[in-house]
Amino acid sequence: MAKLRRKLTSSQMIILGFAAVILLGALLLMLPVSSKNGEITPFIDCLLTSTSAVCVTGLVVYDTAAHWTPFGQAVIIVMIQIGGMGVITVAAAITMMAGKKISLMQRITMQDAISAPQVGGIVRFTGFILKGIVIIELLGAAIMAPVFIRDYGVGAGLWMAVFHSISAFCNAGFDIVDDGTLFNSLMGYAADPIINLIIMLMIIIGGLGFLTWHDIYSNGIHVKQYRMQSKVILTVTAGLIMIPTVYFFFFELAHLPFAERFWGALFQAVTPRTAGFNTIDLNSTSETGQMLTSLLMIIGGAPGSTAGGMKVTTFAVMVSAASAVFHRRQNGQFFGRRIDDDTVKNAAAVFLMYVSLFLLGGMTISKLENIPLMDCLYESASAVGTVGLSLGITPELGAVSKLILIAQMYIGRVGGLTLIYATLPATKNTLSKLPVEKISVG
Repeated sequence: MAKLRRKLTSSQMIILGFAAVILLGALLLMLPVSSKNGEITPFIDCLLTSTSAVCVTGLVVYDTAAHWTPFGQAVIIVMIQIGGMGVITVAAAITMMAGKKISLMQRITMQDAISAPQVGGIVRFTGFILKGIVIIELLGAAIMAPVFIRDYGVGAGLWMAVFHSISAFCNAGFDIVDDGTLFNSLMGYAADPIINLIIMLMIIIGGLGFLTWHDIYSNGIHVKQYRMQSKVILTVTAGLIMIPTVYFFFFELAHLPFAERFWGALFQAVTPRTAGFNTIDLNSTSETGQMLTSLLMIIGGAPGSTAGGMKVTTFAVMVSAASAVFHRRQNGQFFGRRIDDDTVKNAAAVFLMYVSLFLLGGMTISKLENIPLMDCLYESASAVGTVGLSLGITPELGAVSKLILIAQMYIGRVGGLTLIYATLPATKNTLSKLPVEKISVG
């Protein structure tokens, strides 16, 4: 086993680690003790649920509160926690608690798993991440507990507070609200300021990325001292929350009372990146609103975070590169720093991959299931962005379509480039280059 680990690259260890946890979770969910009817749940449904949990998505075949027992729910929330923290980070945490030395190969893998800029100090940085996760999730649960205890009693209320705190921070979107309506998510709390505010804060904090956390922790309000990446993440995140909020407030939710309208618009702008909770009826939104939500789902959160999607930095780099062309500059730039060509090439590859997965997945499911294309594209964006928002078609899909969503969630979580680096051999760089010939574009 040790010899096999030495032969695996860091990318291969990441994708195999996620696959192993997904398979284990699916087998545990198949146990009769996991379902309330005491029967074995079909493997394909357990595999989709397990993939959705580990890949912190939220797409489900069964209502989590209605179908799964407390044991099944515990399996799901543990998988969400592992998926949100990252399989490698969890393994490193266990190694650290056991007092064992972490090898150089393990440190390199940890670096790749959390998108850290360097190997040096990676163990200390991982410790910082683990402490931050525990503190934030406990605070979130403590603040939401009184609301859930009021509605469900002490035991169930505490469990719901813990479950939703972890699910929100990990950007998973799984809920166990049992209000008599299946797949109702948090619609019963549409006007509740505590649940709305805490869930949104947990989603945003989890989606900012661990490096951004460290910048905020180290430099406080001295934004000028932040890394350029952190400035980009905070700026783009703010823009991608404010602009959709205005749209949803004025064009989608104008019929609601002010409190529900305000919280609903803000929540609907936050949740696509990339949590999957909803406080409004998603089927009642217009196709324009659904397409805007789909785009937000594909963009996702920050690298090295609990969020999925192509990442806000990828989106920002593509916009910056386009702006450089428009202004006839040689390079894109942010905050007085230029973007190197390799970053632009990586961003273009990731952008093309996510858009292709989104379109191909949606069109294929639409053809297989004879369902309107917009509904399928919405579900496809939710899967590849690891969001979990749904128009309700996932439970009705056939086995092949479910496998498509499973593959999209898996690729969306481990990262397109990670998967490519793990499966394709690296080509050796040589000093010789092919002759250049220009090709017209645009």
